[in-house]
Amino acid sequence: MLTLADVIEALKGIRPAWAYQVITEAVVDSRQAIPGCLFVALPGDRVDGHEFVDQAFERGAQMAFVQRDLSGRFPVLDLRKDQLPEQPVTLVEPFCVWVDDCLAALQQVARFWRRKLAIRVVGITGSVGKSTTKELIAEVLSQRYRTLKNPGNLNNEIGLPLTLLSLGEGHERAVLEMGFYVPGEISFLCDLALPHVGVITNIGTVHAERAGTQEEIARGKAELVQALPPAPEGVAILNYDDPLVREMAGKTRARVFFYGLASQADLWADNVEGLGLDGIRFRLHYGHEVLHLRVPLIGRHSVHTALRATAVGLVEGLTWQEIVNGLQSGHTQLRLVAVRTQLGALVLDDTYNASPESTLAALNLLSELEGRKVAVLGDMLELGIYEREGHEMVGLRAAQVVELLVTVGERGRMIAAASRQAGLPASAVTELTDILQAIAFLQATLSSQDVVLVKGSHGMHMDRIVAALEAHS
Repeated sequence: MLTLADVIEALKGIRPAWAYQVITEAVVDSRQAIPGCLFVALPGDRVDGHEFVDQAFERGAQMAFVQRDLSGRFPVLDLRKDQLPEQPVTLVEPFCVWVDDCLAALQQVARFWRRKLAIRVVGITGSVGKSTTKELIAEVLSQRYRTLKNPGNLNNEIGLPLTLLSLGEGHERAVLEMGFYVPGEISFLCDLALPHVGVITNIGTVHAERAGTQEEIARGKAELVQALPPAPEGVAILNYDDPLVREMAGKTRARVFFYGLASQADLWADNVEGLGLDGIRFRLHYGHEVLHLRVPLIGRHSVHTALRATAVGLVEGLTWQEIVNGLQSGHTQLRLVAVRTQLGALVLDDTYNASPESTLAALNLLSELEGRKVAVLGDMLELGIYEREGHEMVGLRAAQVVELLVTVGERGRMIAAASRQAGLPASAVTELTDILQAIAFLQATLSSQDVVLVKGSHGMHMDRIVAALEAHS
């Protein structure tokens, strides 16, 4: 287990025998502190972690990284000094570890700890589907290996080091989602995690406002496959159906393993059938082997998620039975949740976030279900130069699927306009400015015959619409 001696060795290059304290895990939120943990007091624009050291200690944290003086309230081990005591030191818990930069210290300790462990790491990135892919890959690998995954969306320069510090010597595999906003970010995360297997889901327009064009996003995502070790140890698992991902085969020294819906891929699927909320059915091809599968993933687009998890299982040596057991575990549908209102309407809650790609997939799912199809679509944020194109693309597909379209927000008007232009009657389109208007309209409009998709960017708070519909009698 991680100890204070590991922390000191990571930061100072020496390993004192007196630093025996075991660290259970690391946290940056004092509310998540548990006995024996390390609290990292990160300074921020709105909240400074140094103001919550007391609360972390009250919850059981035994030490805290700090980068400023806390007025002598706690014992301090000063790692800013060049020399450390050579004789045994008694530190009264809880105590502070004074470092030059809390975030840099967290990252350096995580980098050191990862290199001490003999573990294979699977890294995952892409524009859409990272989290669900991470969950399903972890389910598959857990059929044989003791597997750790990063919880929630802890996939950045803070969350990924926290996850690495949760690794123990008993873990055999780690499945790590890696987020991307700017060039160099995934390269940095790979330097921390040292992945052996890299999975790329797709290249979309999400976060284009910050990341740039799709080509620039692709270059950023490709940092994962560029960081992999050479074959046979390294394996790049690439989406053959996405041209920008397919091209990454030329940017890696690792073995390339393609998945997709085309027979040119190493692992491919056909006869994909959406079963609505009962999952999907498809035929899987690998070499001369053919399997007929049904898995509890919602929406035909989820076949790609199943293919990614299967590919990782294959390259990590699992049997077909282990892979199928993992695919059918049914614990991986993270984002989209189906709920009933008290009036009987079926609501598809896909409000976690939205991009053109994920919204099109959700509309495709809506098309598979029985009932009057209603889509409540909010603004998709951070699309940059793809803002109009993305919203209009969604509007065109909505016109083919829905019988009632409700848009929320200024950008939603682009969806509405495109749907009318594509032939959806004006009487079937309602444009609203905020969620309160949407709640009032839907409460007065929906019936037990309706199936309702609610989706929009996280900043639009579309989840409040779902909560209000659930509570409405």
